[in-house]
Amino acid sequence: MSKTMKKLLIVNRGEIAVRIIRSARALGIKTVSVYSQLDDGAYYTRLADESYLMEGDSLAETYLNIEQLLSIAEAQNCDALHPGYGFLSENPELAIQCKKREISYVGPTPEVIHCMGNKLEARSLVKTLGVPLLEGIEGSHEELLAQQHKLTYPILVKAASGGGGKGMRIVDKPEDLPAALETTSREALASFADATVYIETYLKNPRHIEIQILADNHGNVIHLGERECSIQRRHQKIVEESPSPAVSDAVRERMGTEAVKIAQSINYQNAGTIEFLMDEQQNFYFLEMNTRIQVEHPITELVYGVDLIKEQLHIAMGNPLDIRQEDVTPKGHALECRIYAEDPQADFRPSPGKITLYKEAEGPWIRNDSSIKEACTISPLFDPMISKLIVWGRTRTDAILRMQSALEESVIQGISTNISYLREVMEVPEFRSGDYSTSFCEVHKEQLMNRLDTVKSDADEAIPLIAHAIFKMSQQPETTGTEAKASNPFQQLGAWRV
Repeated sequence: MSKTMKKLLIVNRGEIAVRIIRSARALGIKTVSVYSQLDDGAYYTRLADESYLMEGDSLAETYLNIEQLLSIAEAQNCDALHPGYGFLSENPELAIQCKKREISYVGPTPEVIHCMGNKLEARSLVKTLGVPLLEGIEGSHEELLAQQHKLTYPILVKAASGGGGKGMRIVDKPEDLPAALETTSREALASFADATVYIETYLKNPRHIEIQILADNHGNVIHLGERECSIQRRHQKIVEESPSPAVSDAVRERMGTEAVKIAQSINYQNAGTIEFLMDEQQNFYFLEMNTRIQVEHPITELVYGVDLIKEQLHIAMGNPLDIRQEDVTPKGHALECRIYAEDPQADFRPSPGKITLYKEAEGPWIRNDSSIKEACTISPLFDPMISKLIVWGRTRTDAILRMQSALEESVIQGISTNISYLREVMEVPEFRSGDYSTSFCEVHKEQLMNRLDTVKSDADEAIPLIAHAIFKMSQQPETTGTEAKASNPFQQLGAWRV
């Protein structure tokens, strides 16, 4: 049964909050955002119809505080809640509490979130469905050590409740396994409040392919093709594209069929993603399911012409899908680059601080998903992703050329970013040809770093000196009135140009 959605609380921040606000507004739904002191005045808080300051300073007190978030929802008469990605987006307790308060949760049921959030339960389920799986072993540390001979090294130690690239260790030889089990368990407990780990076969040089699905509560499930997410650094995605340059039409159809099968088996509702690893022979294996909207969802939107957030809201209102599988056809090619506050030449050390100049690339088929519109401060407490740069082209070559141009036009000053690193990734012949795997960044590390050093050393030394001089000249001195005007050369010169 369809129901109206009048007021939506977004329990997230940054670019995904902006993204949700815009789709909700297109449906005539009022939006409410929340923010901590660190986000006071942020663009997403100004874009929402209403915005409320949360009490507390830490993440646990604010964006992870279910009771405070739902108290705001009730106080402001919100009839729906969108979790975005990260934070509480895959926490079944948030969905449970929404249900108790009769607030529509924009996502699947708590039972499904719990089932697919635990990798051991998810593996057990897909195994019964006959979906391809990498060989694995479960049990206590003692049991894992006793049964390790069943797998061929190298192997992968994984946290049962892991995600986001955390809680994984590659082990090359048996004598290293005990320490890896202990280390991964400690990391899993600290990050996910669950120390359970398991081991599985480590697939060398795989491709990371994911299938986007949509499912309503009327039994309709479709997939919207694949996204290639193999350009990763320390298990964190940095470049994604759709369609994958390595997936044939036949494999795409088989992957999509398996993804739909998994979703149907658990009565899945809303948007979700089934992730696979694929070897060089295009054999693929189930990795995990994400029961939320993905960071990289925009490339699917550009290739398939579907607003995934709007579809999420429609499904949460009880509406049936108005897209049939036979209507789903990819058109052109899309790329996404994640722009991070980090210094590639300092081992990608996070680079929080004040952005003094922010300029986005513009032009046909260029999209910037960001919550930054002017100078602001990047806090060390949050994920270092500043924005997502997304482009579309008629062909993959067109998309790569457009991305190169867009990265050249993107300007962020005041802190270090990975923009220059992303530009160099676009230049690597193996990326241009589509012949790469999840080991791309490690395999080409020396080449990419050398190119960055060359670009830096070739820069005219006078440019940063002139820029600094102009910046200092433009600063207002700590004086007022006539004295300030007289001491500022910009005020004296009037119209001028460099």
